[in-house]
Amino acid sequence: MATRELRVVAFDGLPEIAEGDDLVALIGEALDGAGLVPVDGDILVVTSKIVSKAEGRRIAAADREDAITAETVRVVASRAHPGGVTRIVENRQGIVQAAAGVDASNTPTGTVLLLPVDPDASARSLAAGLRARFGVQLGVVLSDTLGRAWREGQIDQAIGAAGVHVLDDLRGSRDTFGHELAVTQAALADELASAGDLVKGKASGMPVALVRGAAHAVTASLDTPARALSRTGPGDMFRLGTDEALAEGHLAGFAAGRAEGLAEGHAEGRAEGRVEGLAEGRAEAAATIARLEADLLALRADGGR
Repeated sequence: MATRELRVVAFDGLPEIAEGDDLVALIGEALDGAGLVPVDGDILVVTSKIVSKAEGRRIAAADREDAITAETVRVVASRAHPGGVTRIVENRQGIVQAAAGVDASNTPTGTVLLLPVDPDASARSLAAGLRARFGVQLGVVLSDTLGRAWREGQIDQAIGAAGVHVLDDLRGSRDTFGHELAVTQAALADELASAGDLVKGKASGMPVALVRGAAHAVTASLDTPARALSRTGPGDMFRLGTDEALAEGHLAGFAAGRAEGLAEGHAEGRAEGRVEGLAEGRAEAAATIARLEADLLALRADGGR
């Protein structure tokens, strides 16, 4: 009987990360200390916070809302609550999430952490360095906590990836009943990120997990961006939140109504002008005819003398 197994291991040994720290060296040393020897096909799921810290993405922020605004490209939805306003936005990295990924947890009071400027580039750098250190073909997934539309709670998803197929495209294959799969694409990188979070946790001090048993997801190329998972273009069927859709609809309706009103006004003006012109023309024609008839009568009268 065939079996399949996935092993996910979190490990400690990483210090508090500071700007400029060498994550390749620190993760490598932590793996060595835990007795974990990476092999071909392994995947490391790395919490994006430690990458942000190493890349100097910690900033002073007296007002977290200002930092969120600065990182926002487009507001998708917003909702007021007793503690303030929740904003779901598209951020500079092309990710749609709450608060643009700006996080005040696991950082000193008065500071916030921003996401890496380019999570995919960060993942490529990590993967290249770790492959060189251990001499194996491994993949890296950078994870962050995101909410999901129509579902309570949050899960970790991939915001950066390198050496990992982020999508497993099953379109064109067949299921066990012989039916052709037309739309199925498994979000492998997101599934790996969530698997890593099951053992890393949010406050365990273990921001990296090693996943073994998913070698089919690992590829030689490091150019496997997680950004490909973001559906923010023409394929986005839910681009606006309720408030934003209503506001946009109101503005569009107002503009259309105004344009229609102006068009009707112009049409009515033209029609009124035609009627007035016709009346004036008829009046002038009648006056002309009357003058001609008077002249004719006068000529007849003169001819008769």
